[in-house]
Amino acid sequence: MTGRIRLGADVGGTFTDVVLAAGETLVTAKVPSTADQSMGVLRGVEKACAAAGIDPGEVDEFTHAMTVSVNALLERDGARTALVTTEGFRDVLEIGRQDRPDLYDLSATRAEPLVPRRRRFEVPERTTQRGVTEEVDELAVRDVAARIRECDAESVAVSLLHAYADPRNEQRAAEILRAELDIPVSASHEVLAEFREYERTSTTVVDAYVTPAIERYLGRLSTRASEVGLPEPLVMQANGGIAAVDTVRDHAVTTTMSGPAAGVVGASAAAGAVAEDRGLQGLVTFDMGGTSSDVSLVRDGAAERTTDGEIAGQPIRTPMVDVTTVGAGGGSIAWVDSGGALRVGPESAGSDPGPACYGDGGSEPTVTDANLVLGYIGESTALGGELSLDPDAAFDVLSGLAAEAGLDGPVAAARGVYRVANATMARAIRSATVERGHDPREFGLVAFGGAGPMHACALAAGLGVDTVVVPPASGVLSAYGLLAADEKHDAVRTHQTGLADVRPSVVDDCYEELAATVRGDAREPSAATLTRRADLRYAGQSFELTVDVAGPFDPERVEGRFHAVHASTYGYRMDEPVELVNLRVSATTPRNDPVTEHRPSGEAHSDEREAEFGDGRAYETPVYARAGLAVGRTIGGPAVIEQPESTVVVPPVWDAEVRPDGSLVLTEEDR
Repeated sequence: MTGRIRLGADVGGTFTDVVLAAGETLVTAKVPSTADQSMGVLRGVEKACAAAGIDPGEVDEFTHAMTVSVNALLERDGARTALVTTEGFRDVLEIGRQDRPDLYDLSATRAEPLVPRRRRFEVPERTTQRGVTEEVDELAVRDVAARIRECDAESVAVSLLHAYADPRNEQRAAEILRAELDIPVSASHEVLAEFREYERTSTTVVDAYVTPAIERYLGRLSTRASEVGLPEPLVMQANGGIAAVDTVRDHAVTTTMSGPAAGVVGASAAAGAVAEDRGLQGLVTFDMGGTSSDVSLVRDGAAERTTDGEIAGQPIRTPMVDVTTVGAGGGSIAWVDSGGALRVGPESAGSDPGPACYGDGGSEPTVTDANLVLGYIGESTALGGELSLDPDAAFDVLSGLAAEAGLDGPVAAARGVYRVANATMARAIRSATVERGHDPREFGLVAFGGAGPMHACALAAGLGVDTVVVPPASGVLSAYGLLAADEKHDAVRTHQTGLADVRPSVVDDCYEELAATVRGDAREPSAATLTRRADLRYAGQSFELTVDVAGPFDPERVEGRFHAVHASTYGYRMDEPVELVNLRVSATTPRNDPVTEHRPSGEAHSDEREAEFGDGRAYETPVYARAGLAVGRTIGGPAVIEQPESTVVVPPVWDAEVRPDGSLVLTEEDR
């Protein structure tokens, strides 16, 4: 291998994916995820390095995405956390926004706060939007520290009223707690210097809740990486940018959507040229893994981002790639509800025991079992390049499902599982497009993940999408995205005032302070490009829109941009005063995308098997090895195209064309 050697490793619910790049050479690996994620990562690294014929010590850069923080939230096994807040505001987490999770569900319940009431403590102090009016009672803070020690808390969140406007009281409280306690302390002015007490408190609590797990995990990973000669890892953040380990340890909440963000970045890098060539409005990214499917949008070459996220019922207001997730993956379990209807997910067989066809003790039917019965994957298909399948086990569990659901045999059950899973994923795509004013027919669908390319054409046909792109590293695209991601850091500060009353010099000073913060997080401050943005709204509105601010703050120019963004988003503009709410600064250090060139190797046609495509017919379907397909070749459906990490299904009336970089572009013949 020649050139700088870069390595990316992404941990999923079922598999851990690794991509190693040097020059135009790309080597991939997929191994089962492990309970201690760092062990699976190192196994994947060793497998990729062995395939490339190099020693791990030769790797120049190691980038990583993980599920430690999101798993802690989903499974509620994060740190035993305490909350310190202003006297009288102990129940902010409990009260929330006083809204209902489901307006028409009388039995709907909200997620329990991550911090129970017995571990929420109050201290006398008062800060308003104009500043501190009553200094924090330091003796009360020390008393709270003693009570926190007694309750065996493992982490502390500090969120005092209006600390975003004047953090002096919160700074002093956090300073005392850090001196008195030997556990991590997360302070809201450091985590999220933004107004809205509930969201700011929730985000700070999430940071405290996941920090010990992140610190332990990154410590183990760094140690194991060092032992085999790897450099210290860089970590993917929810905003789609990477950061150094020390930076992430100080901002653990930024890792909550690490893996999905990497996938979107990879899809944008791998399929952006196709979108431009075909004049598409953008891309819908579709990542179907073992436990879930993630959908996002890429427009104007950039992933859509949001600051209004939620995981397991916990609001998180940090910048993140806007991802819609549903519980439909290759390992999702199919079942029959009390009304006799066939359902799929959100329960998953995971990697242990996994689907029945893995032959590792799984006894419930899954989407992967259905795909095997339908002929999309075969007995000789080696998932991850090494995991052989047991078709008899798949037929057995789907026969049981068919009997329970009143269906005519395992193939009918498999067909039903496939359709139900697709319906769930189609809803996620509509949620990310139609429900936000975008026509999916104007977009291309980028399919990746271990199972995504098997379902992509069926989904596209149902949505009216006429272009499907399957990147060359589709089965491990999140790991590929780690190599394509820029380094990125964000900072925000609330600055509420009417735009007509803004003092530009004061705003510019705030921007400079935020710029100093993000530069301090960057590994090479001089190489970082700074971007200024502002959140604005019409007077009386409850939520904001973000606009770019180029150069010194000019209220008239910023107002014009806000009117344009509002009209583009909602279809109208108002003749109302505009309010400035938040100031944002991002520091981005560009990195070069991996450059790949497809060099065919081996035979293209490898096998034939029967496959079923939903019309009740069994087609004798050719099976191709993706590595052997020549650039420019077009494969007409029905066909199955296999590679070690994923399988592409080309239904009847669809064609697949091989691009120079190895991407497959699938289109319907009559479009």
